[in-house]
Amino acid sequence: MSSSAPEGEGGGNSGEEAAPPPPHILVFPFPAQGHMIPLLDFAHILSLRGLSVTVLVTPKNAPLLQPLLSRSPAVSPLVLPFPSHSSLPAGVENTQGLPPSSFFAMMGALAGLRGPLLRWARSAPRPPDALISDFFLGWTRAAAAELRIPRLVFCPSGAATLSIVHCLWRQMPPRPPGGSDEAPLAFPSLPGAPVYAWYQLSPTFQAFREGDELCEFVRRGFLENISSWGYVFNSFTAAEAAHLRHLRADLGHHRVWAVGPLLPPDDAADRGGGDGNGDGDGVLAWLGGRAEGSVVYVCFGSHTKLTAAQAAAVGAALERSGAGFVWSLRGAEPPAEFEERTAGKGVVVRGWAPQVAILSHPAVGSFLTHCGWNSVMEGIVAGVALLMWPMTADQFYNARLLGELRIGIRACERADAVPDPDDLARVMAGSVDGSGSPMRARALELRREAAEATREGGDSHRQISELVDELRRLKRRPL
Repeated sequence: MSSSAPEGEGGGNSGEEAAPPPPHILVFPFPAQGHMIPLLDFAHILSLRGLSVTVLVTPKNAPLLQPLLSRSPAVSPLVLPFPSHSSLPAGVENTQGLPPSSFFAMMGALAGLRGPLLRWARSAPRPPDALISDFFLGWTRAAAAELRIPRLVFCPSGAATLSIVHCLWRQMPPRPPGGSDEAPLAFPSLPGAPVYAWYQLSPTFQAFREGDELCEFVRRGFLENISSWGYVFNSFTAAEAAHLRHLRADLGHHRVWAVGPLLPPDDAADRGGGDGNGDGDGVLAWLGGRAEGSVVYVCFGSHTKLTAAQAAAVGAALERSGAGFVWSLRGAEPPAEFEERTAGKGVVVRGWAPQVAILSHPAVGSFLTHCGWNSVMEGIVAGVALLMWPMTADQFYNARLLGELRIGIRACERADAVPDPDDLARVMAGSVDGSGSPMRARALELRREAAEATREGGDSHRQISELVDELRRLKRRPL
């Protein structure tokens, strides 16, 4: 863009001041699929609101930006070399395929970008006016403070989850005597006064070891989040009103924005990072021949690999339910001869499946899910009943929220559990039996509320406008 204006359009002869350039926002996602996807969707929205956006990635993650860059001219990449770390395999730059224990090492490694980030910001032709970074990157608050710009925390989970996370890292409750993972832990200060078993708590928190340098760094990062300038959530008020109110009161300021559900733009390919092994067109064509609300969609996210026993139980349940199905199966195989026995009744997709398009298809009535937050939002937007099998991370908190919203039913829980095929079959059959269950009716009601939130004038649309206005004011009046 030219730095000067033509005569008569804000130039010196017009007597009018040139319009100030839009705020420049640096966006820094954590390199895990479930974290990157919604933040990149939000970066696209900010660019549509007239902001200039730069997205920081490392070289092997740069290709993930191509869909965003191709449709958003106001978005630019900032590619910085990935810092090496002794606890990570050579060449690894994202969490795909890594065990959960490696999240600490990834968080620690990315802190090595502080120096390069600061050098870039100080030498860039247009320094950033604000930083939006993932909540696993708490160390960026201090970097933003050094640049005298605000740091906003992007939370890839919901407000209910973040309230739990804040309590855990502030209070550091000790593991119960005897080490029982069934021991309850109460959170009386939170909406609904939830109680969780120890095994349901964040594995990041459970892995904390006092005095360990990396563990202490991770804890400081979560506490740095709390003192950051603001929060952005891929959520919406109708789903989490009480939890959002609690967070604003707890943080002592209003800068908590619910801007979701964040989904791919209408003109974009389905999110997910396809690996080329799926058959999205074939699945959608097959769904076209099924009755409305008659199909169960089964998917456990990009990180979960079912054991042989779990896959056998899910397969048996699908057969016994009598329901039509689409089963997105990653990293495992269905039971022997399962596809032959269920030919015409369902479809198994190996590798990537176009989840948003599948869920949104009228034939799909329910979704057997691990309750990852992106899947929860996609299920809500689609208006399907959610059959919940929480396994780890924020999934137990999300499952509780879905129960509060009356759109989810517990099908199983824990990563090592093997469901009873007959019980699971009954849950599946009941979710698509066409009886107009209250859960299905409530799911459709929440779908309408989610759609209204993102329309022009809706609550999430308004909160994005308020955030953009705040950023424009800060640009005119720096911290």
